[in-house]
Amino acid sequence: MTVQAQEIVRAHLAGTGEQPELTEDQRSLYRQRIKQRLQERDAVLVAHYYTDPEIQALAEETGGCVADSLEMARFGRDHPASTLIVEGVRFMGETAKILSPEKRVFMPTLEATCSLDIGCPEDDFAAFCDQHPDRTVVVYANTSAAVKARADWVVTSSIAVELIEHLDQRGEKILWAPDKHLGSYVRDKTGADVLCWDGACIVHEEFKAQGLLDLKAAHPGAAVLVHPESPASVVEIADVVGSTSQLIKAATEMGNDTFIVATDKGIFYKMQQLAPNKTFVEAPTGGSGAQCRSCAHCPWMAMNGLENTLAVLEDDNGRGQEIFVDPTLAEQAMKPLDRMLDFGARLKG
Repeated sequence: MTVQAQEIVRAHLAGTGEQPELTEDQRSLYRQRIKQRLQERDAVLVAHYYTDPEIQALAEETGGCVADSLEMARFGRDHPASTLIVEGVRFMGETAKILSPEKRVFMPTLEATCSLDIGCPEDDFAAFCDQHPDRTVVVYANTSAAVKARADWVVTSSIAVELIEHLDQRGEKILWAPDKHLGSYVRDKTGADVLCWDGACIVHEEFKAQGLLDLKAAHPGAAVLVHPESPASVVEIADVVGSTSQLIKAATEMGNDTFIVATDKGIFYKMQQLAPNKTFVEAPTGGSGAQCRSCAHCPWMAMNGLENTLAVLEDDNGRGQEIFVDPTLAEQAMKPLDRMLDFGARLKG
């Protein structure tokens, strides 16, 4: 990550903070009131796998969904509710709005962002693209609407290898942004000509190979599950490398009793729900205690809580936390998103 991008991320991190602790009685009251207000507002919760377990459980209990960022947006588009409450980070709210322009889209806090997103500013990225006009621009879903609008393709980690392989077979050279680790992983898997933007996820970049090897030695029968946003030295140790949904699937289908998981620990909620008799162990990160930037949990995802979810639902106008995307920009961003959706549908077909 560039020095400028690191400074931006540090500034954003300084303003983050997990939701204050509530008593169980308070939690119960918040949950009841949120359920009531969702019905009154014709709203549905869509939550990411990395949000806290109580948020994921509430989304499920109220007829919403828990999913990766693209499936969250698709669910919101297809659900009859007129209002979407997006529990995640800001680019997810933007993607939901792009796919559902006629709906109102809110987030518990617009301060919840992503190091990949803020580490890839629109103007700097446009200049980078202009320096390499012969390359097909492929951007990860973890980007702003403005960056998506500059791209030829948007991609998720679940189809990244297949898409780059497809473009490589057509003789295209790739400009990839923003995650350099995922870009390098895709380049190694496909052999394609991939030029990477210098970006990284503060959670996945903290996983360390030696700590993972030590943990694996302590759990000799465990399978190692790794998200490809992790450094190459960590990916090399993995039994399975994949997106959030692919890692969850592996945890449920593999015969191992124990799994060491190198991604945001919010995913444990769904893994334990689907495989209750298995043990999931958090992969070690580079820091410890107050020294750790991530400790396997995104600080911005942790900003989604019961209190600010209810606050948005209680405000009938709610414009302070509403997502808006310029219609012209949304139309431009929808083109590479449509290409990805069509390509993904062809893969499934």
